[in-house]
Amino acid sequence: MPDRGGGPTGPRIRVGRPSRRARTLLMTLGVLAVLAMAFVMFAGFWTDWLWYRSVAYSSVFTTTLWTKIGLFLVFGLLMAIAISVNVWLAHRLRPPLSAMSLEQQSLDRYRMSIAPYKKWVLLAVTALVGLIAGASASGQWRTWLMYVNGTSFGQKDPQFQLDVSFYAFDLPWYRFMLGFGFAATVLSLIAAALTHYLYGGLRITSPGARATGAATGHLSVLLGIFVSLKAVAYWLDRYGLAVKSSDFKATDNWTGLRYVDANAYLPAKTILFCIAAICAVLFFATLWRRTWQLPVIGFGLMVLSAILIGGLYPAIVQKFQVQPNEQAKEAPFIQKNINATRDAYGIDDAEVDDYEGQATTEDDTKLRAAANTAASYRVMDPNVVSPAFQQLQQRRNYYQFPKTLDVDRYKDKDGKEQDTVIGLRELNIQGLPKRNWINDHFTYTHGYGAIAARGTTTGTNPTGSPDFTESGLPSTGEFGKYEQRIYYGEKTEQYSIVGGPQKELDYEEDGEKTTSYEGDSGVSLSNSFNRAAYAVAFSEPQIMYSGAIGDGSRILYNRTPKERVEAVAPWLTIDGDAYPAVVDGRIKWIVDAYTTTNGYPYASRTTLGDTTADSLTTNQRAVVAQQNQVNYIRNSVKATVDAYDGKVKLYEWDTDDPVLKTWRKAFPGTVEPRGEIPQELMDHLRYPQDLFKVQRELLTRYHVEDPAQFYSGSDAWQVPDDPTNKEPGSVPPYYLSMKMPGQNEQEFSLTTTFTPRGRPNLGAFMAVNADAASKDYGTMRLLRVTSTVKGPGQVQSELNGNDDVAEFVRNLKGTDSDIEYGNLLTVPLEGGFLYIEPVYTRGGNQNYPLLRKVAASYGSKIVFENNLKDALNAVFGVEDDGSTPPPDSDDPPPGETDDPPATGSAALKKAIADAQKAYSDGEKALQEQDWPAYGKAQEALQDALERAATAQPKAGSEGDKADGAEKPAGDAKPEGNAKPEGDAKPDSSAEQASDQGS
Repeated sequence: MPDRGGGPTGPRIRVGRPSRRARTLLMTLGVLAVLAMAFVMFAGFWTDWLWYRSVAYSSVFTTTLWTKIGLFLVFGLLMAIAISVNVWLAHRLRPPLSAMSLEQQSLDRYRMSIAPYKKWVLLAVTALVGLIAGASASGQWRTWLMYVNGTSFGQKDPQFQLDVSFYAFDLPWYRFMLGFGFAATVLSLIAAALTHYLYGGLRITSPGARATGAATGHLSVLLGIFVSLKAVAYWLDRYGLAVKSSDFKATDNWTGLRYVDANAYLPAKTILFCIAAICAVLFFATLWRRTWQLPVIGFGLMVLSAILIGGLYPAIVQKFQVQPNEQAKEAPFIQKNINATRDAYGIDDAEVDDYEGQATTEDDTKLRAAANTAASYRVMDPNVVSPAFQQLQQRRNYYQFPKTLDVDRYKDKDGKEQDTVIGLRELNIQGLPKRNWINDHFTYTHGYGAIAARGTTTGTNPTGSPDFTESGLPSTGEFGKYEQRIYYGEKTEQYSIVGGPQKELDYEEDGEKTTSYEGDSGVSLSNSFNRAAYAVAFSEPQIMYSGAIGDGSRILYNRTPKERVEAVAPWLTIDGDAYPAVVDGRIKWIVDAYTTTNGYPYASRTTLGDTTADSLTTNQRAVVAQQNQVNYIRNSVKATVDAYDGKVKLYEWDTDDPVLKTWRKAFPGTVEPRGEIPQELMDHLRYPQDLFKVQRELLTRYHVEDPAQFYSGSDAWQVPDDPTNKEPGSVPPYYLSMKMPGQNEQEFSLTTTFTPRGRPNLGAFMAVNADAASKDYGTMRLLRVTSTVKGPGQVQSELNGNDDVAEFVRNLKGTDSDIEYGNLLTVPLEGGFLYIEPVYTRGGNQNYPLLRKVAASYGSKIVFENNLKDALNAVFGVEDDGSTPPPDSDDPPPGETDDPPATGSAALKKAIADAQKAYSDGEKALQEQDWPAYGKAQEALQDALERAATAQPKAGSEGDKADGAEKPAGDAKPEGNAKPEGDAKPDSSAEQASDQGS
């Protein structure tokens, strides 16, 4: 009888089986863990859906999602069905089991062990393989959408006479299908062979036949399918030759057929296709013959043919036919490559003209007069002056400007268009006085105001600083009234929660001002489910329970313009430099976007990350699509992102681009027609830098259209290194309003220089019309220099060795300052080239760059003067006689004025009276909220104060005794009292009045 307890040994303890309560607890914890994992996975999906819905691009999310799901299910099921059917068939065709050998006895143990779980093992294996295949297929959603929505290019390749769309849209999908077929066949073959071996259909060491007839037939059919797919691959490889990359002496990244491809590989692929088709038939024939003899012979023949016909024969043709006279043999194919490449990159219409590079006149007066109108020489380099913006206009450490500012065009008060350097005062989260979760995400949420300066002149206080046309906090100036809050910007990468019970700091100048976000951007956090989802997605539990979140709270994220455009249009390649513009009372980020393909026949490929890199991309601005290799590109879309509410707009730009047409069919309604672009926005659109850099890199070789000259490389160019930058890197292109030879008016242009490959002298100059509102927008002109002219590096070297520069640098050492060179501008002028370079100093008591000198070079002469006007006078050896408007006549060069300033007590009295009147006018306009009048009053006030400072008599003079006690209204002080850190006060009393009034 069993011991029921209570005896001498005490009660028995049951070990190894948990109690019901423990089992219930474990099951509950398991269920909760599964639910938690499921919610974590769901949170990412849900927050993505909410974000796309908030920006009104939910169709992009749903189209992409359903395409991925469809591909996942279809190809996952196809792979699972292929594996399971072949395993089932192999199992069904198994022979009667008999343990007649040690091999079969050993396998019998495995058969018996898996017998109870056969269905589960088969289900698990096929499910795993199906999941992997489906996941791989879902990544091909772009390929599928381009295939089903493909639009004709209207152009045929020169070899097969097929539309380019076949290579761009169809061939990639066919190759994916072929690859999937190979994978399914190989996996099915492996699974079937293992099953046949496990159940005795295949034998390795057992006596008798190595395979049963059923196993032989089954595996032969699978091998026949494999060889059939190989035949299809040979056929597609024929077309693949048109988009095949190869090494070739004529150019890097050669794409397309060469002589050996057309005369050896192409026939070889056709022959191999026929052999593979015959071999496949022999494999299928084993269903009746039940022997491997003929299929094996056929397969061996195919392998031998692939070696001899596909490898040896082309090598013989290359060695004995092509190499002895390669230039003549390859000439027709080089011509096809040149034509296709120029068309694919949009450089086929580039105008190449010979240009002497030497002055066509010896009349220095004529040259000096022509220099006045040749260009609007930009002495404010946007790549250098950002620290000056930071120092003079940052105002608080929690604001910042980008390292590289942008160049745009704005009209001054007289309606004259001028090149303008612009940057936004964005939030700098690293500069907060105290870092915590509330400050980082609730209190400090946005930047404030656009700051702009004339590109062609400098300010006077301090001398050499930017000549601001929009400044202060809040900003005032020529832009008028606009929404200044910047919730979306290039530097705004953290998320913010706005609109709820927690107030935001608006700006802090003469007393703290707060605000609450009123835009409709972002995702609502009013319900607990959304809060929980974002708490999980952002790994921030405080989002779930923080009292700072309540009714009206909205979370803003994906806040950089590049992120937003990439998200709503994942089929676009985004330019590395978004730039701001004040349009219709709003700050808009303008983003250039490209459609690309890697399947344009005969067009040579380029890696965008390499060709768009220059001396600025190392640490100042982004590079477009680092590893994206393409051989066709179009600036097909202009996008805008509102800096306040983050609204994204996509506008069609290239109306003829078949790639854009294809994507518009795939995502209908996402891109607005070109005619919907507002005129005010059109005035700020420009030719994109990254596209220009790709095109100039291709033009270093493809400006040559003669195959023989192209092959020799005798006229190859290169983009020179930036001579003004110590770090290695190509010279960046420069925006500049200028005239090309034969033009009567200046055009806003994007310019660059070339040097002959391996030599420092100037080889060519290139400019493209960058004004989107111009009928000549995109017109590309190259001036091929036919004489020996100094290149940018040589000019910079001569400047560095100039005696005046050496003395200037020696004098700087005593003040602990450094010299900084600005953009070296190149301008065609009367048959020659004029170089202009601003020179800045930085250090000592002033830790930001100020323009101190301007260098100029024309012909063999180089000068180093105090300002642009003196530099032009010196380089041509004549004074400007005033017969033509001087450069930037509305605003004199640094240190210059149009007329001698009035001095003395009378001038001082008048200036003080004008200042008092301007101040009164400003106060009146402020009360009436007449902002244009207010802006004019501030300009008048600043002008009066500057005249007062200039007219002030010296101490001890008679005028000083009589009038020295009299002060301008409001104890206004002249500019120049900016502190060296971010807490700087306004630069002038005009700005102080502006800030107080606002």
